Amino acid sequence: MTTYDTDVVVIGAGPVGLTLANLIGVRGHRATVLEARHELIDYPRGVGLDDESIRTLHTAGLWERIQPFTVPHHVVRLVNGTGQVLATNNPRTQEFGYPRKHGFIQPLVDRELAAGLDRFDGTGLRFGHRVVGIEDHGDHVAVTAERPGADDDTVETVTLTARYAVGCEGGSSFTRKWMGVSFEGKSPSTRWVVVDVENDPVGTPSVYLGADPRRPYVSIGLPQGIRRWEFMLHDDEPTDLCDDRAFMHSLLARHVPDPSALKVLNQRTFTHHGRVASDFRKGRVFIAGDAAHLMPVWLGQGWNSGIRDATNLAWKLTAVLAGDADDALLDTYTVERRKHAADMIDVNMAAGTVMKMGRFGGKVRDVAATALNAVPKWKSYFTELRFKPMPRYAAGVVVDQVDLTPGRARAGFKGRTGGLAPFTDSAGELSPVGLQFIQPRVNTVDATDVLLDDVTGDWWTLATWGTDPTAFLSPADLDLVRRHRVKLVSFMPETQRTWAEKRYADSPAPVTVVGDTSGVLKDWFDVRACGLVLLRPDRFVAAASLTRQAPQALNAVRRAGSLITPQTTAAPEEGVHA
Repeated sequence: MTTYDTDVVVIGAGPVGLTLANLIGVRGHRATVLEARHELIDYPRGVGLDDESIRTLHTAGLWERIQPFTVPHHVVRLVNGTGQVLATNNPRTQEFGYPRKHGFIQPLVDRELAAGLDRFDGTGLRFGHRVVGIEDHGDHVAVTAERPGADDDTVETVTLTARYAVGCEGGSSFTRKWMGVSFEGKSPSTRWVVVDVENDPVGTPSVYLGADPRRPYVSIGLPQGIRRWEFMLHDDEPTDLCDDRAFMHSLLARHVPDPSALKVLNQRTFTHHGRVASDFRKGRVFIAGDAAHLMPVWLGQGWNSGIRDATNLAWKLTAVLAGDADDALLDTYTVERRKHAADMIDVNMAAGTVMKMGRFGGKVRDVAATALNAVPKWKSYFTELRFKPMPRYAAGVVVDQVDLTPGRARAGFKGRTGGLAPFTDSAGELSPVGLQFIQPRVNTVDATDVLLDDVTGDWWTLATWGTDPTAFLSPADLDLVRRHRVKLVSFMPETQRTWAEKRYADSPAPVTVVGDTSGVLKDWFDVRACGLVLLRPDRFVAAASLTRQAPQALNAVRRAGSLITPQTTAAPEEGVHA
């Protein structure tokens, strides 16, 4: 058996690379993170953290350590040049178990992500390692990096072997260039200057997006008393003008008295980009985060989109490393993640256009916004963040709800599903397949008022509403369930949980009974007209069907996910740390 230095080489110690390495470690495999810098970046960059990312951080076992550096329910208000509120983004629902939007301090969060690697044997972070070469040998990769030698004037090279490599080193990614994929999109010439100060001199919480024709700006209240401003630079203003103290004071003077008294923590300029790579995989090498896509900052989705990449890729890598799935599973990473990243870029670019309108366009925008705010349906479209495209995987590890075809998932269904029963979907005939499953608080025999993920765990789940999930599974189906550690769950009204626990105690496989204390789970199944769901390790719905269709749904997911069957169980790949 060939032994490799690690299972996965992660290139870049930003939030995406660190999150990916933690998720690999949580699932029992090794990752080595190579970072060209000699320490983590210490200046703030991202400031918005959403509920999807928090769910991932919880899976990684780090949310409790990160939570103190966040503030929940971050409200975003779009205002014009006179301070009139044009739109408010203030979602108060918690579909995934957490408030939808948080402000956060990225350097402190990154520090906890890095510290989290210390929990795992064989997983670590190596600073001062600049990757200069990648070789794909078909059955493994070799990653070469330069690091400081024995004295300050020398450089030595080191090569690590691994099953896979993932480039998470940002927009100028060496890995993406090595892959030879295109980086499609636009890089607008608009430049912005960012200023972070301590002891917030304004004191108002949340976020203001200033669509001021004279000079668009952003003002953000952050944890630990930090205030961030971002100001757009006009085309005739050179970047080095930001080094002029008088110029910077003039920018801040409209927002706070006596700018000279501010204690500046960080000041930088940046340019917005909207780009996405044509492919996120080449052989045994992948890219994620800014290496795979760049987006403007308007909706705070650059950081979160990268975490979505790590969430998606981590479970697929670990499934292949453990011998649970064929390498073909990894092809679904680009299939699933690229389209959503491109959609997020488009929405962010559109938001930037609204922000940067001139005087005439701004007046038209303001009149239109006033009219839209008078219509409750359109007002809630912005308030509830419904303009933000949620990840929906129409292809990949999904099964169509209508005919249970593996590898695809139509968004809607009409009339009948599987030809077995009529369906009327009050949610607009929207299939849940390819969407992230909800996370209410629930009860079990062992726990009270806990988040659903704490019950189901971080691997496969087959769940039914109101019935025994083993009822229609054959012995071969149960072998498949055991082979892939699928957790069998029965969702019940809390009033029937005790009955179900007794009734299912003699089921042919262990069943966890979950008490629906709020009715949220019942409503979810009701409007989506299904009685069974198969949840992927990233908590997305792989399949939804009638309970009677459990065998077909299970085996369709097996095919969509290239999962190994019990009869052809393969050992982990050579060199894999099981």
